[in-house]
Amino acid sequence: KEEYYKTKESVDEHIRLAKDINGSNLIEKLTQVLALNSNILEISSSPGTDWKILNKFFAVTGSDNSSELLNLNAVSLNINKKIDGIYSKKVLHQFNDKELKESIKRQSEVLNIDGIICQSFWKGKDFEIFKGLHVNYHDVEELKDLFKDCFEILSIKSYQEFEESDSILLIGKKK
Repeated sequence: KEEYYKTKESVDEHIRLAKDINGSNLIEKLTQVLALNSNILEISSSPGTDWKILNKFFAVTGSDNSSELLNLNAVSLNINKKIDGIYSKKVLHQFNDKELKESIKRQSEVLNIDGIICQSFWKGKDFEIFKGLHVNYHDVEELKDLFKDCFEILSIKSYQEFEESDSILLIGKKK
């Protein structure tokens, strides 16, 4: 399922393709609902573009499948501290709905009271295997349903990453 990131060539390709893409517009929305200097976890920090922006506003713990960062499974989130927020950009699409639901539950458990999530997803239906990587697409209603038990949805909107309305940004507050 995650073969794409297992070779040096594919990691180099990911970094090359992602180097000019950043989540500054998403992070701006996060700063409107989460206090500056809050402790946040970024799920999957490579290639570090968003981490650098997040770090201007928050105390960020970066995570990835790397020895240089917190090596963290995004489903089980085995961390030993509570945090104020969780940010992920186009990461959780790698999970099927069961794994995503487990991750959502675990995210609510590691967040402080009133903790905030800011997460983006590819918009669409069904899933595909892209270069060995599982890409699970969602629409707004599916995401509302997946998150409703653990989070109050503060905002959920389509936005453009590459093409008009190809992505969804969800901002939620722990129930």
